[in-house]
Amino acid sequence: MDEDASHMRRYDPDVAPRASAWLALDEDERLLLVERYHERADPELPNVRLHASIHVVVENQLAEGYPPSRAAFERVRRGGLGRHDAIHAVGSVVAEHLSKLLSEGAGDGDPNDALERALNELTAEKWLAI
Repeated sequence: MDEDASHMRRYDPDVAPRASAWLALDEDERLLLVERYHERADPELPNVRLHASIHVVVENQLAEGYPPSRAAFERVRRGGLGRHDAIHAVGSVVAEHLSKLLSEGAGDGDPNDALERALNELTAEKWLAI
């Protein structure tokens, strides 16, 4: 584990992890940190592994600076969502996109175009109305 990764002992979705420290972890370490948080904070989650996986995807996108996810995340934060809820909002778009890809296939063109459109349409109001 490199020096940045050694500083990541806990995950708190309300506090942005330092991108370099987050990205220095391998995927299993990221997933374990998020699972441990949710096991403590919400032991009633029906599928903590799936929930944590979506968190990890969003945190990865934010740490890597993926523009559509970063813009959507910042937009819903400005719309009043806390950091954890903003992760859930962006994650809901990512999860829906993945579900459609699995059930319907990619179709013609770049499948990321549909994800980018959905992220561009995400607002705090839309998320809160779900």
